Amino acid sequence: MTHSPRVRLATEAAGHPHAFAEAFNTFDPEALDQVYEPDAGFVPEPGRMLTGAERLRASEEFLRLRVPIRVTPRHTYTVGDLALLIMDWTVEGTAADGSEVRIEGTATDVARRGPDGYWRYALDIPFGTAPAAPS
Repeated sequence: MTHSPRVRLATEAAGHPHAFAEAFNTFDPEALDQVYEPDAGFVPEPGRMLTGAERLRASEEFLRLRVPIRVTPRHTYTVGDLALLIMDWTVEGTAADGSEVRIEGTATDVARRGPDGYWRYALDIPFGTAPAAPS
């Protein structure tokens, strides 16, 4: 039986993107799930939000590439236990199937400090600056 690595969660909002990257780069969906609130929303494309098991499945599919992420936080705005996080990110390298991958974006995310003092995503919007979905 294997166990997911324990992820170091951030105690400061500005550190959360780095905790996310560390969890992502384990390529373990259960490890990555530790940086999210249980009912967090993930928006893989404009106009489509996933929660619960759908969010976990989307993470599993993406992590199967086995290509690491690099994050560069731009802004952190904190009010009480809520934070708006703007960060640039790049997933670049050779995928498990041998293909070259380069995906990048600017995320607009909302994190919340839990009662335990650690920050987790409430909303993860990796393409947060993308144009609106067609109506």
